[in-house]
Amino acid sequence: MDEPVAPARVEQISARDLKAWQDRKDPITLVDVRTPGERQIATIDGSRLLDQGFHDELMTMDRQAVLVFQCHHGIRSQAAAEYFAAAGFRRVYNLSGGIEAWSQDVDPAVPRY
Repeated sequence: MDEPVAPARVEQISARDLKAWQDRKDPITLVDVRTPGERQIATIDGSRLLDQGFHDELMTMDRQAVLVFQCHHGIRSQAAAEYFAAAGFRRVYNLSGGIEAWSQDVDPAVPRY
């Protein structure tokens, strides 16, 4: 009898490691799960808002694509990352500490709120 395949685990990534990936131009998709209002306050360059259209686009992507989820502190993005891991994506990351960590550890020009 075949063993069931466990869903991929969501890995945590630090703001500094994410910045290193961006600097190397690693192929990642950075998904912002915050509200449009929060994005007006602060964003990470290269991120895209997870709205219905982007959700649908993501669901058509190769399940080996690298997805990095981020929110304000890393809690909402963890839930979103788990959803996409359960949908079969194998390389799913959550930005530990969210955009708050990004502002503190990588880019202090990104406003804190």
